[in-house]
Amino acid sequence: MPSLDPASHRNPMAGIHITDIESAINWWRDRTPSPDGISLAPEVKKLAEVYALMVYHHEQLCDEDTMPRAAYQAWLQWYGTTPDTPCIAICSTSQGDDLCKGCGRTFDEVQLWPEMSPAEKRSTWRRITLESSAWRFNRYAERAAERTAAREGDETAPPAEAGPATPPTP
Repeated sequence: MPSLDPASHRNPMAGIHITDIESAINWWRDRTPSPDGISLAPEVKKLAEVYALMVYHHEQLCDEDTMPRAAYQAWLQWYGTTPDTPCIAICSTSQGDDLCKGCGRTFDEVQLWPEMSPAEKRSTWRRITLESSAWRFNRYAERAAERTAAREGDETAPPAEAGPATPPTP
């Protein structure tokens, strides 16, 4: 099994990705729309400054430790609205796999998740989402969509799996 050295899980490139900055900006824009179509909410302005510098310098990642405090606090508020863990309660790392078949995280990521920074967690989320090989992104995502559609009475939803046929009662 891989080591559980806390320093080994630190990803030197685990910065905040530009798409997360965009998502935070859009979340804040929905939450605090401009009253006149010109002015920006303080949170949007701080995040937009970081975003503009990233675009100008062709950077994909922003270091969470050196990000301006107001922008980081605004990002953290958006981050708080995202799911914390990708776990779907089918952990194959407990059976000895180095990579969980359920969520796509490594053994170290599963074990050290509570100690990881928000940027490290988002970096992991980004990697497993781009890979899309974990069950959370295919078979279980499809089943969840089917159940949700069935509960909402969506007539275009695929039929649920039928159980064994029972004879009608007289």
